[in-house]
Amino acid sequence: MAELNLGKGLTAGKVASNVQKKLTRAQEKVLQKLGKADETKDVAFEEGVINFNKQYAEGSKLQRDLRAYLEAVKAMHESSKNVQACLADMYEPDWYGHNEVDSIVEDCDVLWTDYHQKLVDHALISMDTYLGQFPDIKARIAKRDRKLVDYDSARHNYATTHKTKKKDGGIKITKPSSLLERATPGWAQGILSAHNVAQSSLSRSQAEEELERAQKVFEEINIDLQEELPSLWNSRVGFYVSTFQSLAGFEEKFHKEISRLDQDLYDILVKLERTDTSRKTVNNAASSSGTNSSGKEVSDNTLRPGGPPPIPKSPSKLKPAVPPPPKVTPSKEMKTENIINLFDAAAAPDISVTSPTEASNWDSWGDSAAAAAETVEEVATDETPAVEPQPTEESSEHADMPPGFLFKVQVMHDYAANDTDELEMKAGDVVLVITFENPDEQDDGWLMGIQQEDWQQNKENPTKGVFPENFTQRL
Repeated sequence: MAELNLGKGLTAGKVASNVQKKLTRAQEKVLQKLGKADETKDVAFEEGVINFNKQYAEGSKLQRDLRAYLEAVKAMHESSKNVQACLADMYEPDWYGHNEVDSIVEDCDVLWTDYHQKLVDHALISMDTYLGQFPDIKARIAKRDRKLVDYDSARHNYATTHKTKKKDGGIKITKPSSLLERATPGWAQGILSAHNVAQSSLSRSQAEEELERAQKVFEEINIDLQEELPSLWNSRVGFYVSTFQSLAGFEEKFHKEISRLDQDLYDILVKLERTDTSRKTVNNAASSSGTNSSGKEVSDNTLRPGGPPPIPKSPSKLKPAVPPPPKVTPSKEMKTENIINLFDAAAAPDISVTSPTEASNWDSWGDSAAAAAETVEEVATDETPAVEPQPTEESSEHADMPPGFLFKVQVMHDYAANDTDELEMKAGDVVLVITFENPDEQDDGWLMGIQQEDWQQNKENPTKGVFPENFTQRL
């Protein structure tokens, strides 16, 4: 009777055989877990399998990261190409270095393409080749595990057969076990006994042959893997060295050549800027108009466009600002030298010898001189005591300020403190500037201050700190 063909080279007999093997292996695994069957252990091989799995995982991760790196290089190439093409489109033909710019754009594109291709040829392909051997070895390790279970099962079956032989001490038919044996005549009892002995011998022979066959298949796979796994584990060093040397070498060469092209492009743009006469004319006109419009220097605290000014960093070379002296009411008491100066000012008219028309003013000058002399006499003879200066609004305000107060400033830009000794400020805040306890600690461009609101609310223990002067404007 022909066997049923299931397609792809499978027959009903092979399917049944595979099912029987799986059942036998499952049964043997259960017996091993229950401790009723011995399990072959190989510590050295198990360590090799652990290293193999680790090496395979690391290689797979490296392959994924390398592919991602290549994708990033490709994306960067496209972005750089678009930027360079935009520059070439905007660069007008009559500008300096137009042909050189076109050549630089083409060379950059060639460098990116060559860099990507070298990475594919010398890194990605070798990486794929390196990882290509792992699936086959992994499949052979799984096959070795299955054959090891078959070998343990055959060894267990063989041991059970021999154990039964020793226990029985031979096959003796003393009691018939079936109606056929009972009905067998006496002269046929010997023939039946011989048949049973032959059957028992056949079972032991089959068990021994099965053991030898399973052992042979297992050892063939095991020996090959015992040699390949350590060799594969040691090969990772050389592979990693060659791979990353290639990556580093190609990247170094690429950046060196691309930096040379970038420097050439930078030099061309510098020369273009110098040859831009229209821009120079505009700049000169703007600078001249700015000089003529104002005769005063612009303060460092002036609000600048485009965001807050840079934070000063240089060491201090300036002394703390000194507050202006308080305003006082004028006193009638005058010193002698001031009186003489007043008299001299009144008695020294500015006369031009070449102006004859001013000679008629001598009479009026005499009257003025006499009036000035009378004024001097009244001041000199006045015995009224000097009047004490009355406190002004500014001096009273200073009295309500913290010790060492200098002046007030208004914050023009937000400033986030970068250290514990710095003052946090928001645009619009008013800060009371005070002197440093140790003047040597003051840096150039930095002031010590207290928030005015903080001082008004907490005069006993206000928070003080340093802040950049060019973030504020003096009030």
